[in-house]
Amino acid sequence: MRNSNEIWDFVEARKEPLIALSDAVWAVPELNFGEFRSVALHGATLESEGFRVTRDVGGLPTAIMGEAGEGGPVIAILGEYDALPGLSQQAGATQPRPLPGDGNGHACGHNLLGSASLLAATAVKNWLAATGTPGRVRYYGCPAEEGGAGKGFMVRAGVFDDVDAAISWHPFCFATIFPPAALANVRLDFTFTGRAAHAAAAPHLGRSALDAAELMNIGVNYLREHMLPTSRIHYAYQDAGGVAPNVVQARTVIRYTVRAAELEDMLALAERVRRVAEGAAMMTETTVTCAVISGMANLLGNPPLEAAMQANLERLGPPPFDAADQAFAREMQATFSEQDIVTAFRQVGLPVDRNTALCDRILPYPTPGGPVTLGSTDVGDVSWTVPTVQALGATCAIGTALHSWQMTAQGTSALAHKGMVHVAKIMAATATDLLSDPGLLDRAKQDHAAKLRQRPYVSPIPPEVQPPVLYPDQVVG
Repeated sequence: MRNSNEIWDFVEARKEPLIALSDAVWAVPELNFGEFRSVALHGATLESEGFRVTRDVGGLPTAIMGEAGEGGPVIAILGEYDALPGLSQQAGATQPRPLPGDGNGHACGHNLLGSASLLAATAVKNWLAATGTPGRVRYYGCPAEEGGAGKGFMVRAGVFDDVDAAISWHPFCFATIFPPAALANVRLDFTFTGRAAHAAAAPHLGRSALDAAELMNIGVNYLREHMLPTSRIHYAYQDAGGVAPNVVQARTVIRYTVRAAELEDMLALAERVRRVAEGAAMMTETTVTCAVISGMANLLGNPPLEAAMQANLERLGPPPFDAADQAFAREMQATFSEQDIVTAFRQVGLPVDRNTALCDRILPYPTPGGPVTLGSTDVGDVSWTVPTVQALGATCAIGTALHSWQMTAQGTSALAHKGMVHVAKIMAATATDLLSDPGLLDRAKQDHAAKLRQRPYVSPIPPEVQPPVLYPDQVVG
């Protein structure tokens, strides 16, 4: 709208310190609920930019909020800064070169995600002050998106209850709207308990917890034929019971992630998985307990906000990548498989173009290829609480897989910085649209309320489940 060009200048004015923040967070990758150095960096930046800062938001020591402005509607801009295990990588290297240390890496670009969101919030703060517009902007630094459901715990604590609308984004290889297609999920730990015994001398006395877990996996595999095509089930052993094959394993812990496109379908599928576990315990004469670790709702779309954000994307155009960015992107593409690149174009409904290494256009919305992603995000829980919109920002070479060493390698590159600033402009412009146009906010709220009347929100995290905060003295490194 009319504020776009002005707010973009405010973004440009503060981009350098926020790029520096992104690189600093990239250098200290921390996992779910252990982002103490990262949140400290965000807190210092919020203070230096003049925000009113609240720490330990929602009772989470690695969550933070900065607010600016007075009166009017409250617009939240959401950031993240958690990393992933086992995906460290030398910056800019075009072959696998893990860094020494704990092995963590920003393979999903959350160093960029939080910094771009804080840049957008800073620009909106300065625009509010310069124009005298009533309203408040809040930057929420949110921990543990990577399966930890930090925002779900924050929603449960009520920290978004007085927010009027929320804006966020995620790194990607194209610039477009993040479609409301993320899957609801729940993480469940199944603990099987049996009886240890000598596997050769007295196998008849043993009751194998490992057998129970393996039978559960077989049962769930048969279940896959009888669930919705968009549903997903994954598992990983947390404790296989030991390393001695001559012992009947008495305890095994296996973690399952159950996903579905709709919250109610996910909850129903999770219950079926629980029953499979109970059946496996019966077959092996073991016992099983199930503990919810975390859960996320699916995304609730908001067409009025998506249309406003798309208009800003089309007005701004693609990121200003140059020849050096293109050359680096081609080097990265040489490390991808053909399927990586083909999949990237097909996801967004574009014909495969092997001569294009970086985003050079704004995609239409909705994209003709259907949903861009079928992963999960805890932004979903926020979207059931307030009208929410997200962008996808072009910060990497086309074909880059999220959760890969190649994503980590590009995280401090010039092209990542340009994509980060570009999407910050989109978020800031959408926020000023909401602050300047009461009709837009009213339409967004009406659409949101209508959806909730059809299907009220149910938190997938039971009230007794607490976030597993990883304090610095608990980190092994």
